[in-house]
Amino acid sequence: MGEAAERLRFTREEYLAWEAQQPDRNEYVAGEIFAMVGVRQIHATVALNIASELKQQLKGKPCRPFMSDMKLQIYAADAFYYPDIMVTCDERDRKADLYLEHPVLIVEVLSESTASYDMGMKFEYYRLIPELREYVLVDPERLKIWLYRKNLADEWVLHDFPNNEDVVFESIACRLNQKDVFEGVAL
Repeated sequence: MGEAAERLRFTREEYLAWEAQQPDRNEYVAGEIFAMVGVRQIHATVALNIASELKQQLKGKPCRPFMSDMKLQIYAADAFYYPDIMVTCDERDRKADLYLEHPVLIVEVLSESTASYDMGMKFEYYRLIPELREYVLVDPERLKIWLYRKNLADEWVLHDFPNNEDVVFESIACRLNQKDVFEGVAL
């Protein structure tokens, strides 16, 4: 999470109007605005690998992947985020322009500066999205993937993918090979 904007508090509408005039992306949480910082090459490589694989596998299907330039509104949390990758299958999101609200899958590629927030408060807010079925954390430094999947009892269950097992996204019926996810990552 970046630094707060100079103004102390914004409404959602003020944030959307203000951000439309900004050269860089900014996230919004409960009236505060936080500038997004650039990412390291390893982060961008992994995010692009995942998004590219999802784009290919979802071609011709009703679900659509988006990368970090598309906003996500979480109305119940009074927040707007830019997930690294999100996939929506919801017709309401097809009609949306500035932000999506109904993803079934969100992927965050961890960085040292955002890892604890992505695993903690951000995941708490993401769980407020009724349609969300899977939340994925990818650690490009450790070549590790954790997937939280919502079960029929509305409990979030952790699925680990050791030994280069394929990562299965049940919410969108996609399977990613970990070699493809981490292609181009040199440690």
